[in-house]
Amino acid sequence: MLHTDTSNTEAAALHILQTIYGYDAFRNQQADIVNHVSNGGDALVLMPTGGGKSLCFQIPALVRSGTAIVVSPLIALMQDQVMALRQNGIKAAFLNSSQSAMEANGVETALMDGDLDMLYVAPERLMMPRMLDLLSRAPLALFAIDEAHCVSQWGHDFRPEYIKLSILHERFPDIPRIALTATADGPTQREIIERLSLHEARVFNDGFDRPNIRYRISENQGNAREQLLRFILNEHEGEAGIVYCLSRKRVDEIAQWLSSKGMTALPYHAGLGNEVRQQHQERFLREDGVIIVATIAFGMGIDKPDVRFVAHLNLPKSIEAYYQETGRAGRDGLPADAWMAYGLQDVITLRQMQGNSSAEEGRKRLEQHKLDAMLGLCELTTCRRQALLRYFDDNLDQPCGNCDNCLTPPETWDATLAAQKALSCVYRTGQRFGVSYLVDVLLGKEHERISQFGHDKISTYGIGTELNATEWRTLYRQIIARGLLKVDVEGYGSVQLTDTARPILKGEEQLTLRKMVKATKNPSRKTRAFSGAANNTLWDALREHRKALATEQSIPAYMIFHDATLAEMTERQPQTLEQLGRISGIGERKLDAYGQGFLDVILANAGTDNEQNDGINDTAANSISLLKQGNTVEDIATQRKLSLNTIYNHLCQGIANSELSLNDVIDLDEAQIKEIQFAFELSEDGKLKTVFESLDGEYDYTILKCVKTSLSSS
Repeated sequence: MLHTDTSNTEAAALHILQTIYGYDAFRNQQADIVNHVSNGGDALVLMPTGGGKSLCFQIPALVRSGTAIVVSPLIALMQDQVMALRQNGIKAAFLNSSQSAMEANGVETALMDGDLDMLYVAPERLMMPRMLDLLSRAPLALFAIDEAHCVSQWGHDFRPEYIKLSILHERFPDIPRIALTATADGPTQREIIERLSLHEARVFNDGFDRPNIRYRISENQGNAREQLLRFILNEHEGEAGIVYCLSRKRVDEIAQWLSSKGMTALPYHAGLGNEVRQQHQERFLREDGVIIVATIAFGMGIDKPDVRFVAHLNLPKSIEAYYQETGRAGRDGLPADAWMAYGLQDVITLRQMQGNSSAEEGRKRLEQHKLDAMLGLCELTTCRRQALLRYFDDNLDQPCGNCDNCLTPPETWDATLAAQKALSCVYRTGQRFGVSYLVDVLLGKEHERISQFGHDKISTYGIGTELNATEWRTLYRQIIARGLLKVDVEGYGSVQLTDTARPILKGEEQLTLRKMVKATKNPSRKTRAFSGAANNTLWDALREHRKALATEQSIPAYMIFHDATLAEMTERQPQTLEQLGRISGIGERKLDAYGQGFLDVILANAGTDNEQNDGINDTAANSISLLKQGNTVEDIATQRKLSLNTIYNHLCQGIANSELSLNDVIDLDEAQIKEIQFAFELSEDGKLKTVFESLDGEYDYTILKCVKTSLSSS
């Protein structure tokens, strides 16, 4: 057993941190929390994901005598958590319904004999009379209640069984309890304390900031999946990520589409069988570069540290949900992205879901408030991180410098007059029509439907030609988000004026809005880059060695070492086992088990700088040649580590110089090509944007550019 004399808990805890976990020192409030719980105190710990919450109960579990009981809401992840502990030589086990009677009996015997440091159980199992009786006779170190926000009936992850956990205080008054969460605003914190009987507990609030995550939110320009593809290929190609969608159908479509683009993308939602969900989750946890496309059914408790991005293709229903979901990126502390593209339809769908809900009116009002707050985060023009933290009563004195608004401050404009036109058009048409119809009226379109209703005779017909259709739709989305208009769900999406619109219509208030920014203006960044080819070669070699070890043991690669540890190996290139042991994240047990193998890889690859410049890497001729050899555009982009847009630009040169035909480059049938060609012929200015909008965003700009090039060269 690893338990230590508690007479000097601080020294014992630090010794465990350094020798078992391989870290030199505690971070932030970890030392105070560990010392408090190790000495028998109750605690409520509020700490951002990746901040080291698990150490706050794992180290006291090793300092104190007895077994720590860890309450975890997800059975599916217990096995991975236990395996990770065993990699560090810690005696851990779990009890859940996936085990045979013989296996469960073996774990119970180990518990009673005091042979376990930690035991993971689900709250349902913990509440069983037989389990409570077993615990009353076992030597216990502490109770750790993970994901404690699940106790909140008003929260986004409410789990009814968590409410019963107050029984721990009644049945085991002398055993310390530590409740932990990364997502809890003020009311949720108070609810945790009340429902878990933690009134005497010390509250440790380590803040909610995740400075390594870059927050980026943009408008859906009608081609959200293309925006997503460019984002992944330009910045996170071959890296693990999560893509969240609102519906199961959308999940399946996006997973299939990303797979068709050469990515390993797997769907995950409640409509899939348990076995399929489990297989996909296992692959995500154990393989490198897997992308999970999911509904919110996926994510809680996911302990994969090297998720480099979380993307949303729909608007989350609350800031809590957004924070929880984006928090699954960058748990290792390395740079990660929280990327979102959302549109007006998201607002309509979520409000429709709220309207159709059977919840009581108080609950509906709260959900509406939360959605409005989420929309506010999307639409604001100042630092997103400051607003996000402010929602959780956490303050950031200065703008973060690592969100899209800080890096590329959005342009704003006085939208008062345009908003007056938009609102007046709603009123003049009887508040019975949707946004698309209203935009057509403002632009003065000659439609039979408009004539039929006589709306070509009203004062707002044709008064909006200063904006195009996309800009009007953006304006409507923003003023709906501001609450100036509401969507009548029962009226097939018609929009109606609210009382808030009156001061704008009367000119009593000014309205400033953000201008729509093209997705291509988002900052581009690679999250893993080293100076010189030698370091990149070593990085790849270390990852391959880690992957081989993980495959051999049937465990996720990060359980061997985190990416952050491999990155430090790459940068420092230790030459001895002693030097290797000084790297963060390498404890004594892992140094003994894996040290020599990784050292051999470092010694074999260090200093072999093969960086060359053959003079043609950046030429279009190289890309054209690769295409002629039978490679796809995606293959060429991958091989050359260039964006798809760059490769298409190269190939357009091939089309322009008659080295390639249009059919060599794009995979469209004749009818589709003719549709695009006809759109260019009808276009007044021949601009890609004009044709893109006329075709309702059905074809990406790269495809349109190829067709336009073929027309110019024919």
